Amino acid sequence: MKRFVFSLLVVFSLGTSVFAQQAAKKPKLVVGIIVDQMRQEYLYRFADRFGEGGFKRFTQQGFMLTNGHYNYIPTYTGPGHASVYTGATPATHGVIANNWYVPSLKKMIYCAEDSLVSYVGGTAENGKISPRNLLTTTITDELRLSTGKRSKVVGIAIKDRGASFPAGHMGDAYWYDDVNGDWMTSTYYHQTLPAWVANFNSKKRPDHYLSQTWKSLFPVETYKNSLPDHNDFESPFIGKDSPSFPYDLASLKASNGGYGLVASTPFGNSLTLDFAYAALEGEKLGQGTATDFLAISFSSPDYIGHRFGPSSVEVEDNYLRLDRELAQFFSYLDQKLGKGEYLVFISADHAVADVPQYMISEGIPAGNFNSGMAQGQLKGFALANYGEGDWILNFSNEQVFLNHGLIQEKKLNLEQMQRDIAQFVLGFAGVKEAYTAADLRRQEFTQSRAHLLQMGYNHKASGDVLLVLEPAWLVGGKRGTTHGSGYSYDTHVPIAFYGWGIKAGKSSAYATVADIAPTLATLLQIRTPNGTTGQPIQAVLGN
Repeated sequence: MKRFVFSLLVVFSLGTSVFAQQAAKKPKLVVGIIVDQMRQEYLYRFADRFGEGGFKRFTQQGFMLTNGHYNYIPTYTGPGHASVYTGATPATHGVIANNWYVPSLKKMIYCAEDSLVSYVGGTAENGKISPRNLLTTTITDELRLSTGKRSKVVGIAIKDRGASFPAGHMGDAYWYDDVNGDWMTSTYYHQTLPAWVANFNSKKRPDHYLSQTWKSLFPVETYKNSLPDHNDFESPFIGKDSPSFPYDLASLKASNGGYGLVASTPFGNSLTLDFAYAALEGEKLGQGTATDFLAISFSSPDYIGHRFGPSSVEVEDNYLRLDRELAQFFSYLDQKLGKGEYLVFISADHAVADVPQYMISEGIPAGNFNSGMAQGQLKGFALANYGEGDWILNFSNEQVFLNHGLIQEKKLNLEQMQRDIAQFVLGFAGVKEAYTAADLRRQEFTQSRAHLLQMGYNHKASGDVLLVLEPAWLVGGKRGTTHGSGYSYDTHVPIAFYGWGIKAGKSSAYATVADIAPTLATLLQIRTPNGTTGQPIQAVLGN
């Protein structure tokens, strides 16, 4: 009997030991990739010219969610990065737009601004950056907390908001200074630039790229998945007559933002990866005793997409180039860390709408919404109905901010005024729906655009009346395009995983970007961020 019990204890002990070893094994490095303004369909539309080692690592060797979406309005860069890394929506994490109006301050604020910090490297105007406006933890924070800060976290992007929110409250963030072409940070993260960053800056890589000519990888006429290169729907660079190849960057630099021009070309992706390699080496990421995290955001696709639109040769060429560079990057990680020793996910902070004028030319209903005219009409309506006074404080992000102090002083009914305004704006060309803050606070919407608005509505920060535009209607001009809506052209983005712990597969089940962080938390066996509203993606986990 004693021998039997002893045998059981040995078996149990061995089994527990094996389980513990398996549980203890984690990836050396997690790489989070956000491609700014990437549609899910690009993975199909451009696939015939993709190589085997870039995007196809996700589509053929990884697990891809083909029906991944943003589940809130508005679909902008700041909220997008915050939502991916917090596993929540703006209703919870508080980043409700790239810029939003704060009635108590009577001004707009920037999502990543922080007046309490200063610049480190770069220049002063680009240095007041931190994640203080982010009200929850991120998956990167939770990784650091779970390892007693042994895990290193580095966020990298040309856009500061694309670096600071993924890095979370506890990581390091670096972004590009468009004034002097250096990579920089703020005193929130460091008092001086790490030596590896200073060394990278000394190489003046932006000068190298801005001396190049952006030529198409293939003959322009072979880009059959795009519109003709020269058309009336794209916005040319200053100093160039047409929005068409080639682009001599040296001659365009001075009149197109100086060092900032690199962001509007595929070389911005190249520069971002150059810096990512430097971070991997400088911080020895993936070489410590705990899992590290490198968060990379490619900002250039957004600049290119805004200017030229999603059907342009320029956008297609950008993705063909990015595919090649990702292949080189993954090959480097294979050699540096070992294939299967790192985990990668890819997504986007939003997708993008087609150029309205192009839609109109094809007989498709579309239009441009004039927000300035709308604000003028709103002020006229308020004066006519409520008397003299500054009733409309602000109209931005398709939200109306009313003067609560004046409303209280005049003893008017706030909710009735919200309803009056909501009914009035339905008469504007291009407005489809309007919702009041009172309704979004009182009712629970479970579907359609009202639900998306509610997931983006923050009780402390959002406006009094929220508008939804008609499909394919945008705030903007006659050339180029933008994003921000709750329609599928803006919400449908890639969600895919590759590498450590991931089996190849595909699912068309609905998933949201808020599901990425809890999925990572489950894989890494750590807590989910403290505001998480998403759920682990069972198909990715093999359940």
